[in-house]
Amino acid sequence: MIKVPNIILVGPMGAGKTTIGRLISQSMSKEFYDLDKVIEDNAGADIPWIFEREGEDGFRKRETQALTAIIQEDTGNSVLATGGGIVMRKENRDLLRDDALVVYLYASVSQQLYRTSKSTHRPLLQTGDPKATLRKLFEVRDPLYREVATLVIETDARHPKAVANKVLDAIKRHLNMETSVS
Repeated sequence: MIKVPNIILVGPMGAGKTTIGRLISQSMSKEFYDLDKVIEDNAGADIPWIFEREGEDGFRKRETQALTAIIQEDTGNSVLATGGGIVMRKENRDLLRDDALVVYLYASVSQQLYRTSKSTHRPLLQTGDPKATLRKLFEVRDPLYREVATLVIETDARHPKAVANKVLDAIKRHLNMETSVS
């Protein structure tokens, strides 16, 4: 039997990491974690409050602590949906590359804008021009997502179940290729 490592989903806000992560965890009978929810539970406060009180840097420190704890605790039995900015710290990118299968859920800026347009829970989008913000974030983060990714799956104009199935198929292919090479 093939040992399946922890599966970590990265990508921009609005890519569907949480929704798709839940579907994948159910299909694979793995524990599901939403890193933002873990941070909120640990802090006893929501993310907008953390950003307001501690700034983005304070939030990123909490994010690294939560990521480290989950990776160390849960060897191979979890699916983790990360926040969009997880790749901004080198320390996090190093953690993501260690012993996990990282799936980059790619979403275009227009798709991100569509999917996040009604959300008030995203501090970085509380600006006068969310599209410009998303574009800037994409330019900086896309290469970083690709740097840590084992697999890249496009999510634009796809139903979450279709994306989850595509991810599961890609994971199977990847793990089969890995075992046939070893």
